[in-house]
Amino acid sequence: MKAILIPLILLLVGTGAGVGAGLFLAPAPVEDATDETHVCPPPDADMDGAVAITPVAVGPEREYAKLNNQFIVPVVEDQRVAALVVMSLNLEVVLGGRTAVFAAEPKLRDRFLQVMFDHANNGGFSGNFTTGTKMRALRNELLRVAQEVSGSQVTDVLVIDLVRQDS
Repeated sequence: MKAILIPLILLLVGTGAGVGAGLFLAPAPVEDATDETHVCPPPDADMDGAVAITPVAVGPEREYAKLNNQFIVPVVEDQRVAALVVMSLNLEVVLGGRTAVFAAEPKLRDRFLQVMFDHANNGGFSGNFTTGTKMRALRNELLRVAQEVSGSQVTDVLVIDLVRQDS
């Protein structure tokens, strides 16, 4: 009987301690921020050839359009494919803008691929390719192209997944 009682007591004490720690460490409740508007900071101006993009207010009037397929970009070095970069993107759009973005998705995908190929050819996916400067340059160019295609419907480009597979 004691052989079963001791593990059972330890199980109950451990569970109680876990629940207590969870309650103690739980984050404070989030207040409703419907009246607040957050503004994205402007991109750094120290990048060569960077296009300044106006900050956009982010609030509950935004929604997200997930582009269905991943983007696959070859990284060519010395006349051979040295790596493949796989990316998944979402677009932040104004409320009700997802339909327009999905209608223009083939054109968006074509323009996004061209931007990614140019980025790869300029060494954007070489070395430490996830640095803030390289990623910011890529996002800014993707946003510029998205706004050319879809107008002001697109307010931001979100890189959801980014993987580089070397050969």
